[in-house]
Amino acid sequence: MDAHKEIDTRGLNCPLPILKAKKALAEMESGQLLKVVATDPGSMRDFQAFARQTGNELVQQSSQGEEYIHVLKRR
Repeated sequence: MDAHKEIDTRGLNCPLPILKAKKALAEMESGQLLKVVATDPGSMRDFQAFARQTGNELVQQSSQGEEYIHVLKRR
């Protein structure tokens, strides 16, 4: 999946990955995809809640080793 923008939040704990994603999404246009790479295991549920609260679509979530990948679609 090709994202329009990717941010690296490895090594950061909640709420920093969410805050960085929120800032990145604010700079994007509607329908664009943002990929977030995180190492915080709690980011899986954090991004689910973030998507519900903000109306941005959580398109995909996956984990690869100790990394968690989140793809959000800007509302």
